[in-house]
Amino acid sequence: KGVEAEVDGEKVMVVGSNFLRETSLELPEEGLRLSSEGKTTVYLMINGKVIGIIALADLVRDESKEAVKVLIAMGIEPVMLTGDNKKVASWVAKELGIHRFFAEVLPHEKVEVIKKLRKEGNIVAMVGDGINDGPALVSADIGIAIGAGSDVAIESADIILARNDPRDITSIIRLANRTYRKMIENLLWATGYNAIAIPLAAGALCSVGILLSPAVGAVLMSVSTVIVAINAMRLKLE
Repeated sequence: KGVEAEVDGEKVMVVGSNFLRETSLELPEEGLRLSSEGKTTVYLMINGKVIGIIALADLVRDESKEAVKVLIAMGIEPVMLTGDNKKVASWVAKELGIHRFFAEVLPHEKVEVIKKLRKEGNIVAMVGDGINDGPALVSADIGIAIGAGSDVAIESADIILARNDPRDITSIIRLANRTYRKMIENLLWATGYNAIAIPLAAGALCSVGILLSPAVGAVLMSVSTVIVAINAMRLKLE
């Protein structure tokens, strides 16, 4: 909620608006105005008195908008967790096209939100890049860290994005879906192939003169393995 230090014998603090509310200090009108514009306000205090305001604004990247749009088209609901105040969170969510968000969330509260989403029956993937995202990345079904993020986030994640591009999230999901489809295709092929080849090799049709020799059976098994491998390699071409 802030930092505190002693400078030349004076108590200097840099805090958020929540600190002022919790300590019953009045928020400056300029701070309220900046917050209403979707900016995060940070207050500089000396000896308990506000002497300055720093306004921070999030720049919504076009790549983020595109990633959210694609996720929604894929039937995936994006949910935003942020430590920013509700006005800022609402503005960013609106810009991105996100309908569900949680604002003023502390690191341990992110974990609770993820647990809540999982209890609702959702499979949750958490994307983060900061130290504060570490616990949430671990608690999610899948943790995805931005490669340019903190070491804590990277070590806590299951997947690490090499680039600082949120569109790579949709690429990962597409790759996972294609990989799963290839697994099903190969499983069906191997099951069907063996369902026919094994009875033939066992002599099920020897009464009508059809019998596979061990040598032919070995060749056909190798052919089956090659077909499965080629089908898997086709992932690179899709």
